[in-house]
Parts: sequence; structure tokens; C-alpha cells
Amino acid sequence: MSDAAAADSTSPEPSPGQAAVPEGLVSAVVELVNTGPVLLGAYTLAELTAVDAIVDFLEARPSDEVLAEAVRSLSARQLLVTGTDGQSARQQVRVRGDLGIAVAFEQRARMVLDARATGTAPGEPWRTLVIPQPEHIYLVVRIDGLGVHELGLYPSDKTFDDLVAWLPKGDLADAQADEDTAAVLASSSRAALVTVTKYTAQGSAETAESSSDLVLARHDERLHVFGRSPENPATLIPRQMDGKTVRDALTDLLS
Repeated sequence: MSDAAAADSTSPEPSPGQAAVPEGLVSAVVELVNTGPVLLGAYTLAELTAVDAIVDFLEARPSDEVLAEAVRSLSARQLLVTGTDGQSARQQVRVRGDLGIAVAFEQRARMVLDARATGTAPGEPWRTLVIPQPEHIYLVVRIDGLGVHELGLYPSDKTFDDLVAWLPKGDLADAQADEDTAAVLASSSRAALVTVTKYTAQGSAETAESSSDLVLARHDERLHVFGRSPENPATLIPRQMDGKTVRDALTDLLS
């Protein structure tokens, strides 16, 4: 799917602030994803910021100098090109190739699962973004310690298999009302904060509407699960799983 013409994220009459999508692109890519993962390459934070992709889920905006270098890099690889819209002869900046596909699918989403882990090994991602699509496939972004963002589109089963395998694992610990949450987290060999945010979009600007959190911590080979206290959202309390698995809990968060 790296052919520039097939993946050119422009078409007539785009919504203000959004990249337009060629007719048939989404359905063709969805059909391909249903046969297996579609990898979309790896990019830096500056390169994603330059094309306004997933920037509202990232923590820092690169400097103007770094952004300018990212634009030059994308242009040299012909992933970012200029042209006219064919009607009014206005100049447009077009995102092409696999990056164009990623932008097209990101702008369709209205929910993101953001998982951040501690205790990861070198070369392993420390953060994963899972962005659901209406067709029950997922745009997944894996971020490593060097700031490389690896993007891909995955079928539902593969997405959850990989996510559960990456999160802390272990036999579920019994939820104890008097459990010292801070002590468990401080002494855990691996922990993760999973936040699901639902948002609205106006052009390319996203506004969060609601969010839900799940905290997982592996301690003494047992998996402890915490959630926000309804009375005091700043406080984590042990969460009753009621026979559900971590995969079930993640599915519920995205429902």
C-alpha cells in the first residue's frame, strides 16, 4: 500500500482542517486489513506533527526548527507534496503513501485507548495507542524509548492479542478493599495505565468528552487491577473483575 497514487490522502471538497480521502481508499484498505495487518511505517513525533496526525494524543510539540527538518525529510521521500486542487488552482499540501493512509484513518476516529507501561525492556514500546475504526479494525501506534512511532492497521483479534501480551500479566489477585495501592504500584515489576478517551473533532482539533482508566500492576507474580474511585477520581481503588479477564475489561472500555 505504499503506492503514492493509491494512498494519496486528497480528494475534492475536504472538510475544513482535514485531509480528504480518495473515493474507495478506505474500503480497499479495510478489505486488506481483514486478511492481515497492514504496516504503515515508522515516523518521528515531528513528522507526525507536520501532517497533523495523532498530535492531540502526544505530549510535546517539537520546535519550529525540528518541524522544518521533518517537513524537508517527508518532502524528500515524496510523502509530503504540494499541488493544486484542480478546481480553483489553490495550492494544497498533500500527504501521500502509507503516511497518507494513517492520516485518513486517524481523522475518522472518535475514541483512543492510550496505554503506558513501566518496566519495559530496551527495544520494547513503552506506550501504545489503539484507535478504533467503525469497521472493527484498529489503527495502532507503538512508541519506543527513542521516540519512534510505528504505525499499522490491525484486525480486532490481532490488536487485542498483542495488547494483552504487552500489558502486565499474572494470575488475578483478589481485590482487597484495604489494599495499599501506592505500595503495590511502587513495588510492581511491571505496571500500566490504560486510558480510553472519547472525543469530538472540529476540523483537525480534537476535544475530549469523557475518559475511563484502568491500572494494571504485576506484584509477586500476581496481577492487581485498579480503577478510579467514583467518589474521588484522583484516588485509585482495587477493581472487582467479577470473573472477567483483562481482555474483557479492555473490550468493555472500548464499547
